[in-house]
Formats: sequence, structure tokens, C-alpha cells
Amino acid sequence: MSLWTAADAAAATGGRTQGDWVASGVSIDTRTIRPGDLFVALRDIRDGHEFVAQALEKGASAALVSRIPEGVPDNAPLLIVPEVLPALEDLGRAGRARMTGKVIAITGSVGKTSTKDMARAALAGQGRIHAAEASYNNHWGVPLTLARMPCDSDFAIIEIGMNQPGEIAPLARMARPHVAMITTVAAAHLEAFGAIEGIAHEKGAIFEGLEAIGTAIIPEELSVTPILRDHADAAGAILVGFGRDGMARLIRAQAEGGMLSCRAKVSGEIVDFTLQTTGTHFALNAVGVLAALAAAGADVKEAARHLGDWQPPKGRGAVEELGGIRLIDDAFNANPTSLAAGLAMLAGLQGGRRVVILGDMLELGPDEIALHRAVAGDPAMEAIDMVHAAGPLMRHLYDALPEEKRGAWAKTSAELAAKAAELVAPGDIVLVKGSKSSKVSAVVDALRQSGQGPAPQQKG
Repeated sequence: MSLWTAADAAAATGGRTQGDWVASGVSIDTRTIRPGDLFVALRDIRDGHEFVAQALEKGASAALVSRIPEGVPDNAPLLIVPEVLPALEDLGRAGRARMTGKVIAITGSVGKTSTKDMARAALAGQGRIHAAEASYNNHWGVPLTLARMPCDSDFAIIEIGMNQPGEIAPLARMARPHVAMITTVAAAHLEAFGAIEGIAHEKGAIFEGLEAIGTAIIPEELSVTPILRDHADAAGAILVGFGRDGMARLIRAQAEGGMLSCRAKVSGEIVDFTLQTTGTHFALNAVGVLAALAAAGADVKEAARHLGDWQPPKGRGAVEELGGIRLIDDAFNANPTSLAAGLAMLAGLQGGRRVVILGDMLELGPDEIALHRAVAGDPAMEAIDMVHAAGPLMRHLYDALPEEKRGAWAKTSAELAAKAAELVAPGDIVLVKGSKSSKVSAVVDALRQSGQGPAPQQKG
């Protein structure tokens, strides 16, 4: 398959080509590069130019560079540009410009990646689908996804994220979606934004990239929903709200044997679907997905049927049977909203003890201590039997808990992981959750390696 010819890539970037090459893909990583890929020598922790020779040895058709690297022949197949990242952005814009299908963009404080994956699964059988890999949603992930997009794609699903103010609008304008969905707005990255209202304004900026007469899919029932509505109105978008109320509405979500049986009303139609999870927050996002796909022209009932094929990704709420316990691995993301959803999911499960293993929630700004302590008052905590925690911030939650709910506490996730087998017992239902940088995933790894042992009686 031809994705980029040397001439097309040169025209898109304004670069100078060496050789008459054809690329079948685009890669930024020599560890996963495939023969025929165009290797993009981005500068990150290390300069990608150091890996050009290796990329060519592995079969790359050419490399996008700002200079001829050492060890690379002068006549090597290259696309030479002044700066690599802006050239990748140009390649992404050109990839978007030549695609005639429908583009759906997704952002939100929680659930971007799982919602993107839901949409991809739901669209099965409705044409050629292109979607972002993993969590490729930043300043290089979005243009890379667009540059990889086949021009005959019927649907593209682009994930857009942010860490600082002003990041979403340029990426949205690059993606030019026909439909843009916000999963939710929560207290994440508060260090950069100061208040949840600032986060809402940044998320709402996704609508600035909408194509003419585009559709904005927003969550209802949030304190900041009016802010999102204002951004959609400013963009001249068709507005569809989703949630337990709104134009797209979750009518029922009932847990049945580790699954959710759901009913919703979308575009005036009643649709039934099943999800391979018990988290109702996933069901709400599924309703948003169906609304987005309907706006993009997909068959809603067919999409609902394929939602059952979606599985939560590793570290994002996937449920697995591990020895004698049921493990919910949600160790790669945490803020007060997503933690509340995880606790509610655990509280709704039937079985043995409900055990939570928590790592710090990071980037919450000056109220971080109060936000951790407040988790002790979450209504779902009533149904939680034991809480183990790691990190200085989670110490504040630990100290606020009733004594009978306190399990072990450790300064680091590594220390907690070292005694993972002591934290759980056969029959337990275990939720592991924390910000990715808290490294509480080490506890998940330890549980998988060791199985599970006796229930702990000691306190930390």
C-alpha cells in the first residue's frame, strides 16, 4: 500500500527529497518500525537522528530529517526539512486534507483512550476505520495519527489531550473533525489550570476545529456543562448532550456476571448494548460514542451491537480473574472524578471483600491534600472493606478513613508492591488505581507474578 510518495511528502512539507521512495506507513520508533515505513526523526529524550541508520537497516523506505545524520550515506532515501516536528504537522494536515470520510475527535479529563477504542470497535463493518494508537493524543501524536491515515478511510477517530492551556485548539484545527466529543471535565492538571472552569474552557476549545455545521457531543449534568455549551454555540455547532438526561440518554445499566446490560435512547431510537465491564461510567461514555457515530452518519443499532466487542485496555479498568481474586486494573490514570467512578464500580460488584489499592493522584494543584482526604467521604466507601495506599498524598486519605478500613500504607508503590501477596485474599474483588506517575501499576505486576496470599491483619 502506498501512503506517501517522495513527491507527495515533499509537496506537503516543502522539504527536499533524496531518492524516489514510497512509504507504506509512518513511524517514530525503531523498536516497532516496519519495512516500508517513513521514519520521523523526532527529538525527545534522545534525538531521533541517532536512530536513522538503524531505521534504514530495518527496512524504512526513507527518513524525515533536518540533516543527514552521521553514519548515513549522502545518497540515502531522505526527506530533508528545516525542522522535523513542524514537517510532521504539515504531513498530518496534508493527510487530513486528502481524506474524504468523517472525522471524530475525542477529548476529556477521563476516558479519552477507552472511548476512542469503543468508537473504533463500534464502527466494525461500517467501512474503513482509522484510529489513534494507544494514547497518541499530544503535539506529536495527533499529527502522527493524521499522517498515518489512508486517504480512503471512511471514518477516523482522533484522540486529543492536553497538559497546559492552549494545547487543544491547534490540534483540533489540525484534525478538522466533523464531530467532536468531550467525555467529561474533572479535576485533572489543576496545577496548570487553577480551577475546573479553566479545564472546561480548554476542553471546549476542541470545537474551534469543527468543520462547518459540525456536531458537539457534551456531557450533561456537570457543573461546567454551561461552559461547554457556550463553546459549542460559539463554534456554530449542532449540540447533542449525553448522560442520564439529554438528547442521548442512558436509560438502564445493569450488572450481570461481570458485564453491563444497557439500554439507551440515541437519535430518537431505543438501542440495547452490552459492555464487557461493570463500570457505569463506561456505559455513559458508550452513549456519547453512539451519539457521535450517529452524527457522523453511522448506523446506530449496528454500532450498539458491536460495542460488546470492546474491552477496557490494560491499566484502564480492565477486569481479570487472577488466581482466587477478581482484579480491576486501573493503574494508569487517577483524579477525583475517575476515582469516584472506580469506587462506584467496585461497590456495585457482588462477591467477597472489596479491596482498594491506591497510589497518589497527581497534578491536582494547591488543594491536592484536601482532594485526597475528601475521598474518605465518597458514598461508595461505605461498601469498601479495606483500603491499602502508597504515597505521601494518599496518606491523607488513609488517615481520614475509619480505622477498620485501613489496611497497609507505604511511602512508595514499590514498597507496597513488595508485600502485594499480603494485601489480598482468595475471593477478594480488588481495584488498583492511581496516577501513572505514582507507579502503583507495580502492585498489579506483583499480584500477577505472585498470585495472592493471606489477608493482611497489620496496619501501616
